Amino acid sequence: MIISPAFAQAAPAGGDAGLMSFLPIILMFVLLYFLMIRPQMKRAKEQKAMIEALQKGDEVVTAGGIVGRITKISDQYVTVEVAPNTEVVMQRSAVQVPLPKGTLKTLQ
Repeated sequence: MIISPAFAQAAPAGGDAGLMSFLPIILMFVLLYFLMIRPQMKRAKEQKAMIEALQKGDEVVTAGGIVGRITKISDQYVTVEVAPNTEVVMQRSAVQVPLPKGTLKTLQ
């Protein structure tokens, strides 16, 4: 025959070789958790707390970049006044950043 038979390599005597081969994969998952998943969960928690703390009169920036003052709040929606007598209704989750009081006066 042209092809010689292949023989399986004998397993090492110690049982730790199986664990040692999975150690790099386990370390990658731990690193992934601490570098990506955990900070993302923290940001999501902060965003949720900010949305729940919104009040009438707060000055905010929306996801679309609209700057305005909150005039009405319901469970799912907020009404934002973007100019005198001009209001826009949007979802609460569209609010990205609350601004310090008086910011709108400095922009006008």
